[in-house]
Amino acid sequence: MDYILQTQKLCKKYGSFQALKDLTINVPKGAIYGMVGRNGAGKTTLIRIITGLNNPTSGGYSVFGVSNKDKKILEVRRKTGAVVETPSLHPEMTARDNLIQQTKALGISDEKLDDILKLVGLANTGKKKAKNFSLGMRQRLGIAFSLVGDPEFLVLDEPINGLDPQGIMEVREMILRLNREKGITILISSHILDELSRLATHYGFIEKGQVIKEMSAEELEKVSRRSVHVNVSDTNILADVLNGMGMEYKLTSPNEADIFTPVQVTPLVLALNEKNCFVNSMSEHHESLENYFMGLVGGVKNV
Repeated sequence: MDYILQTQKLCKKYGSFQALKDLTINVPKGAIYGMVGRNGAGKTTLIRIITGLNNPTSGGYSVFGVSNKDKKILEVRRKTGAVVETPSLHPEMTARDNLIQQTKALGISDEKLDDILKLVGLANTGKKKAKNFSLGMRQRLGIAFSLVGDPEFLVLDEPINGLDPQGIMEVREMILRLNREKGITILISSHILDELSRLATHYGFIEKGQVIKEMSAEELEKVSRRSVHVNVSDTNILADVLNGMGMEYKLTSPNEADIFTPVQVTPLVLALNEKNCFVNSMSEHHESLENYFMGLVGGVKNV
């Protein structure tokens, strides 16, 4: 497999605090790679190292050692763009004029600016000034800044933080478009795991400065725990029936339960009907990304 970012036993200390400890990560070319971790797990440190070591206008690849001389390797291949903090925009300028300023600062051509504005959904903003943009529009303009160097690898730190539902949807669609239409590999760190699960093709789970698990979205789908959620008239009767069938389950309310053993619907409904317990609804559920992560690390601290 071709990787666009790899690290091997990457370490980073801030004084006596070990932010990264023997961290190994592998981001496949063409992936949308979701980094999942609690606050303080090392996500932001890794992103700062990645974005601090590669200039978005440089080509080729470089190998970097970080911290202890015997602890390496961070290898970033090809051109990289990033949005790590709130983008610094010129509020009195239009989206296009903002991008022109960015190309001048980087000393590169501005011939592709109209294509970039179209790609991020800002082609029709005309003379509207950035100060009048919604938060979602400003975020997309910030991502446009990172695209002027024509990167093959894009790093986004909390790209939907603070956005309203419409803004989240707009940024999500833009990220998918960048990946599918332009072939840009994207690494995303986000606390909104439900939204991340709509985007990511691969995941890296980080805890205490280490990547404890890497997997594809397909692999996560296979190992995620499935259940059937039922709403019945009497969960006491439901429990008796499920115990008799040798099924694993969990009662979640006086009328609801999750059944983890594969369910044959007709026999279960008939058995409940015989005891005057009626099924109001039944639906299949998959374990969420958040639940899977918490199962890996334990606890319910902030992700």
